[in-house]
Amino acid sequence: MQALVVFSCVFMLALPQADAAPRKKKVVAEKRQAAERKTAAVTPKRRVKVSVQGRQRIETPRAAIIPIKPSFGQLAGLHAADDPLDLKSSVALVIDQETDEVLLRKNENAVLPIASLTKLMTGVIINEAQLPMDEVLTITQDDVDTEKWSRSRLVVGASLTRGELLHLALMSSENRAAHALGRTFPGGMATFVSRMNAKAEQLGMKDTRYVEPTGLSPNNQSSAHDLALLVGAAYREPLIRELSTSPSYAVDVGRRTLQFNTTNRLVKNPDWDIGLQKTGFINEAGQCLVMQASIAGRKLIMVFLDSAGKLSRLGDAERVRKWVESTTAAAITAGGHGAAALVPVSTRR
Repeated sequence: MQALVVFSCVFMLALPQADAAPRKKKVVAEKRQAAERKTAAVTPKRRVKVSVQGRQRIETPRAAIIPIKPSFGQLAGLHAADDPLDLKSSVALVIDQETDEVLLRKNENAVLPIASLTKLMTGVIINEAQLPMDEVLTITQDDVDTEKWSRSRLVVGASLTRGELLHLALMSSENRAAHALGRTFPGGMATFVSRMNAKAEQLGMKDTRYVEPTGLSPNNQSSAHDLALLVGAAYREPLIRELSTSPSYAVDVGRRTLQFNTTNRLVKNPDWDIGLQKTGFINEAGQCLVMQASIAGRKLIMVFLDSAGKLSRLGDAERVRKWVESTTAAAITAGGHGAAALVPVSTRR
């Protein structure tokens, strides 16, 4: 009898363990299947052989990868335009700042989203308003990007001076900094945006429209022709020249010190003499760049929009610099003066 009781107890104890083994295998199998489904969603499947009427063909299923959203310039076919320098930007304009001579043009009247080039106008409006640069402003939830959900190192609650925010907006393209500048403007954001559009009209920027101060919205649009006018106006302001070409800047936020750097590596390049610059990027705009720079004794304004590739806008600027330097040297050798202009390339609206 005792032996029977002991056997029964052992049997009852072993039963849950026996049942647990299949359950554990099932859970592991389910987890493995879920992982495989997740991996299959982002990676290509292996090629499989399919028999068709006695013959074999190789069929490769497409991977479920979310495509990158094409830029407005790509959708408009602007990249099909040729130019002598083989620029990667679909829109370009190079002008002699002192003579207004056009050295290079490519789709310069096409109206496209301009991304963070918008912040150059933001800086112009703040500078013209002559607001106290030492006034402390606080980043709020309203400054958090709900357009692209971009990240920022300026947390909600961080307090900086207006001058610090302007510095970060122009040098490091800080979105929350730019938004805070517009939000705290006398009269609020609506007044600030109205000022931006009024200034554009005053400068003769007929194809330009602003809806907010950061450039995150693709509805901020302009043309290379208009942006060249803006660069010329902004260059006349010493503060904007200084802040936009700053290589780095540190700000104290609470007990922390945050180091910010320029978004344009050409600023630190000794081969360049840059007087003003601003970069920009959103998918709809592509990679964008505007600069004022002295090259071969000439002060030039350069605009590059909708460039394909992260570094291609800088590559285009380098192509222009080398071309101007080489043509200037050739003209001097031949007894001429200055750089000869390129033959204008096709322009599309």
